[in-house]
Parts: sequence; structure tokens; C-alpha cells
Amino acid sequence: MTNIGVLVSGGGTNLQAIIDRAADGYLDKCNLSVVVSSKPGAYALERAGKAGIPCECVVRKAYASIEEYDKRLIEVMEGYSVDLVVMAGYLSLVGRDFISKYENRIINVHPSLIPAFSGNGFYGIIPHQKALEYGVKVTGATVHFVDYETDTGPIIMQETMEVRDDDTPETLQRRIMEEIEWKLLPKAIKLYSEGKLKIVGRKVRLLK
Repeated sequence: MTNIGVLVSGGGTNLQAIIDRAADGYLDKCNLSVVVSSKPGAYALERAGKAGIPCECVVRKAYASIEEYDKRLIEVMEGYSVDLVVMAGYLSLVGRDFISKYENRIINVHPSLIPAFSGNGFYGIIPHQKALEYGVKVTGATVHFVDYETDTGPIIMQETMEVRDDDTPETLQRRIMEEIEWKLLPKAIKLYSEGKLKIVGRKVRLLK
């Protein structure tokens, strides 16, 4: 059984997608061990509570340095025997100590086709705004492993979506969440829990 620790910052729609797939048996080799929020009032905590998942809140500003913040996050994850860390709309930055501790065991979902519209400053609705400003015809979402830079880790999977002429950043964001992110993230978690993801250099191979 793979123990999952989910990092959240806001409403927790991606967290809810994971909770739903665990409830229906799709994530049968996973245990949702803990949900950790970077914000005390995040609605994601309420979602976790309703599902009976233990919750913790670790606020970056409460710690004098990123090293102390990492130390606390690691303590929480170790306390729940977390095997895989899932960033599901997590807007706080973690440091090198945390990433090193969970090397190749942290996955993130990003609302664009990395490397397009990714990196520092590209979060929330911003990737969708930039995609529309640039005039792309196709966008999508990416699930990737987290490394020491922003959105540069090995890509696990991507899925595309056509941009409509009447799309706004809000409609595009919603469609990508509902039609791609909520499906892609649980799928990546399932593959990891089944031992079907292997990193070779900068690439992720899907094993049968």
C-alpha cells in the first residue's frame, strides 16, 4: 500500500478528484494518509475532514527559513509514513531539503503543456491567461515529478485540449481542470502505486 500525503493551498478540487477515485476503488493500492495545507482556512481541509483524512497546516511565514519549513514538512510526512507526496494546487514553495528527502517521490499537476507557460510565476489562472494572449490553438495539463527548479522535473504524462474561440481564462481553466487534471492526476498516482513509473535520465517510462 502506498501512503499518500497531499499538499494543498486552496479549494482542493484536485484533492477531491483523488478522494473520489480512492472511494470508488480506482486507487486500490493507495492510502490517503494526510492532507497538509499551507493556509489555515483552505476549503481543501474541509474536504479532507469530510473524507476522514487527517489534516495538518504548515504555514511558511511561521518559520524563519525555508530549511526550518522543510524540516517541519518532513516531520509531518514521516509522522504519517508518507511514500508519495502529491502537490494538488499547492502554492507554497518547498526547499531543497524536502525535495531531496522525497526525490522522485513528489508529483505535481500543472495547467499547461510544459515547458509552455510554466516556471516561476506561472500558477493559478496565469498559464491560461498567457495561453490566450499568445493565441495558441492547443493547450492542456501536465503531471510531472518535482525537482529543484519550478516545473522542470521529468514529465509523467500530458493531455491536450483545443482552445475555443470564445474561451476566457476562466472557462479554459475550468475545462482543463474538469476534463484533464481531475483524470490525469489520479491516473499518475495509480501508476506510481503499481510500480509502473521508472525515471531514466530526464524521461519517465511507463512499465507494463
